[in-house]
Amino acid sequence: MNHFSEEVSTKLELIRKILVETEAQGLRLRGTDWFAWATAGASNTVLLTAETGVAEVLVTAQDAWVLTDEIEAQRLKDEELPASFQLYVNPWADAASREAFVRDATSGGKVLSDRPIPHVEKRLPPSLCYHKRVMMSSELARYRQIGRQASEAMTEVLQAAKPTWTEYQLAGAGAEALWARGLHPALTLVAGERRLPLYRHATPSRELLGREAMLVFCARGFGLYANLTRFVYFGALTADKSAMHNYVREIEAEALDLCQLISARTPRRPLPYQSGVTLDAIYHALAQAYQQHGFPHAIREHHQGGTTGYLAREIVANPTTTDTLVENIVVAWNPSLPGAKIEDTFAIVSEGKLENLTFDPNFPNVEVRGRLRPVPLIN
Repeated sequence: MNHFSEEVSTKLELIRKILVETEAQGLRLRGTDWFAWATAGASNTVLLTAETGVAEVLVTAQDAWVLTDEIEAQRLKDEELPASFQLYVNPWADAASREAFVRDATSGGKVLSDRPIPHVEKRLPPSLCYHKRVMMSSELARYRQIGRQASEAMTEVLQAAKPTWTEYQLAGAGAEALWARGLHPALTLVAGERRLPLYRHATPSRELLGREAMLVFCARGFGLYANLTRFVYFGALTADKSAMHNYVREIEAEALDLCQLISARTPRRPLPYQSGVTLDAIYHALAQAYQQHGFPHAIREHHQGGTTGYLAREIVANPTTTDTLVENIVVAWNPSLPGAKIEDTFAIVSEGKLENLTFDPNFPNVEVRGRLRPVPLIN
């Protein structure tokens, strides 16, 4: 497994700069998101639904450690961890020894953490959280791989789908296609004909698909999330349904246009405190687009997405999110109407360009404002 030693070195240098600025003696990263970020894509995940994993990162001014127990240590060493990290192994039944090790390694001083122990550790500064959201070139290279694999899995499954499948079966086929590519199926939503117009977040059920279905992926690889939504119809689209899908494509285009404008005029800078288009501005643009298309309340019926990366949603855009979008941040917008939704994962890259990380040219698409966007697959 290629672990991009230059990337790890850059991140350790950044962490140590934070330690100096905050007068802290150590920084602990427990979350699956932060562990993957610090280790250039290694995984501490065993239980897929857990926010924290079976190992954590500890960085001091002198050393970088991965802390884990005797159950996990050998596998992590053999299959996951970059050489930049030393390994501290505690007996699985003796968590106290790990805490004692941390106190010794940090001389009992101030410790920062993504998930701090109350009254013992302090939260990470916003500047470090910002750097997690802005992708390095090596991270974008991995993201392209994950996005391509996730979109190919989606196409494969929907081409094989049958109206007699249950929603469980479609979700299971989606998860199988992701696992076959080495991706975690962090989320697979499915809605068939009856449930599709009723629920925005349609967790799968035992109902048959019927004449149409929606499949949603949050696929995780190297800690990065590829988010996408697609539709399949078993028979022709009615004019009304075709119109709803057209509306969501047009509404999404408002958000993508703003993202593209950002990347053209707001170069990446080392600090997040800068002028530019903010997430709340995109939220309000989407709200206006819904209203212009005759759906003034739709923005209240589902969140619209936002930035993504080492979390399925790093920041969800709302009326008060003033975080600025800059080059090399990744976004996934998902405007929706009853029975229709659209979603892909885009990197905001240089020279005013958006790169669709989850585009599969083998899935039906149409051009919308210069971008190829998915349309429902007719089976």
